[in-house]
Amino acid sequence: MKLRSTPVIAFIAWALGAFPAHGQNKVDRFAELLRAKDVEGQRALLAEWRATDVNDPELYVAYFNFYVRESRSTMLRLDTKPGGEPMLQLQDPDTAVKEPAGYMYEETVYEPKLLAKGFAYIDSGIARFPQRLDMRFGKIYMHGENKDYEHFTQEIVRTIDHGAATKYAWLWTRNEPLEDPENYMYSNVQSYVHQLFETGDDALLPYMIRIGEAVIKHDPYNVESLSTIGAVHVMQGEHDKGLELLLRAEKVDGKDAIVLGNIAQAYQRKGDTRKAIAYYERMLEVGDEESKDFARAQLRELRK
Repeated sequence: MKLRSTPVIAFIAWALGAFPAHGQNKVDRFAELLRAKDVEGQRALLAEWRATDVNDPELYVAYFNFYVRESRSTMLRLDTKPGGEPMLQLQDPDTAVKEPAGYMYEETVYEPKLLAKGFAYIDSGIARFPQRLDMRFGKIYMHGENKDYEHFTQEIVRTIDHGAATKYAWLWTRNEPLEDPENYMYSNVQSYVHQLFETGDDALLPYMIRIGEAVIKHDPYNVESLSTIGAVHVMQGEHDKGLELLLRAEKVDGKDAIVLGNIAQAYQRKGDTRKAIAYYERMLEVGDEESKDFARAQLRELRK
């Protein structure tokens, strides 16, 4: 099955050291200390900041980034499966064996107690400033980095529900309003769903369904989510349940090549070759070159 991929474009800017300069206020001073990796300077500034302006939303962002960075470390891992980068392949002493015997790579890990402090601060920030989408996306990002997909999913669903309840009146860093906030939120949500899919772990498929169902609860004509949930049900062998959702997506946009391709694959898995061919032919008419190549390959197999 195929999912639409949207790049993850949202994370707290300080974590990337990319905060724009606006004069030497505490925000800019902290960003400079982050870039300089001056941990003691960061601690001192945070203490000063907290003592003088506990109602500044950027304070909670700063504390979150501080504890995330402090919790993070890298370690070498030896595994039978490929993992992070850079990666070293270990060859079997038996030269007749072509496959690597194992892989050695760097893995990022997070110290739980320090990371929990970071989450406590960003939770306080979200509670005080619930419209700050950057805080919510920063928290989601870190749950994903930590491979805590239950909390990753829970926070995405909370964000969707809160956005809908407040008519998507989202703010970003420095309390600046977002341009087209509804689309911005849903585009990032789709990228998080794709992140789950890209793990290749079938145990995470139910999380994709939970997120997709949260979207269509508020946006019942959301093609990406209808297509995603439908595709996941098909992958789980629930062909009719998946087709029902995919056909709903087709009614919204009958020229969406990904939707048409997923419908074709659903029929193909059901053994309905005639309908599968019909949808692959439609995919050929509207898809980009990658979609057309995929459709041609499937049609060759079905017509043998």
